[in-house]
Amino acid sequence: MKILLLGDIVGRSGREAVVEKLPAIRERLALDFVVANGENAAGGFGITEKIMAELLRAGVDVVTTGNHVWDQKETAGFIDRTPRLLRPENFPKDTPGKGFGIYEAPGNRKVLVANLMGRLFMDALDDPFAAGEAILAQTGLGRGADAVLFDFHAEATSEKMAFGHVFDGRVSAVVGTHTHVPTADTMLLSGRTAYQTDLGMCGDYDSVIGMQKTLPVQRFIRKMPTDRLTAAEGPATVSGIFVETDDDTGLARRAAPLRVGGKLAESWP
Repeated sequence: MKILLLGDIVGRSGREAVVEKLPAIRERLALDFVVANGENAAGGFGITEKIMAELLRAGVDVVTTGNHVWDQKETAGFIDRTPRLLRPENFPKDTPGKGFGIYEAPGNRKVLVANLMGRLFMDALDDPFAAGEAILAQTGLGRGADAVLFDFHAEATSEKMAFGHVFDGRVSAVVGTHTHVPTADTMLLSGRTAYQTDLGMCGDYDSVIGMQKTLPVQRFIRKMPTDRLTAAEGPATVSGIFVETDDDTGLARRAAPLRVGGKLAESWP
């Protein structure tokens, strides 16, 4: 199976780039399934129902999120009726929405997508490692899923790498999101799980992690509060990872970075 996982979509620039470029990317790479993190899609803060529908029309199959999932008040009202929108599984039990699902792919194949959030330098959520184990206790590769994809939304590279090693050999891919900068460690772990510490962002890289530069710079220099940050609006790079899985095992055969458009050097699998 050929799968694309995209990093955090940031603001109008990021989502317009995904909407514009994804159909051609899907065709060129003959993709079977696409996952994108959409927690910054609405001006850098959360996601709306309208934006969610726009991403699905463009060819995204599942949208994951993270710590900004509730930044738009409307999200709590529509997430329960939007099964292709996930929030981190390790939120408290009564939190609206769900953290994982099993979705159809071409050829009657099933893809399990799970969204989990780290705890180091992040909100004090439930243990993401235990949450991942609980998901795999219900279903996994060869047990109802032909591919298993974990989006681990976390700050610390150490926590992300540890998470990847814990689930190596049991899932098709573990990818990190949240820090908005693509890491250069795209690889297959020893158990043939595709891995990258952070997918980067789908957004304008002439920025401070997707935000217009002036206010973030002032915050660092002056150590004073500023107005709310605003998403950068320049040409965006679509950034993520391409994963090809083995149909027999569900594990990864290949992993390669994808970067298209904007400031970053272009990279195709």
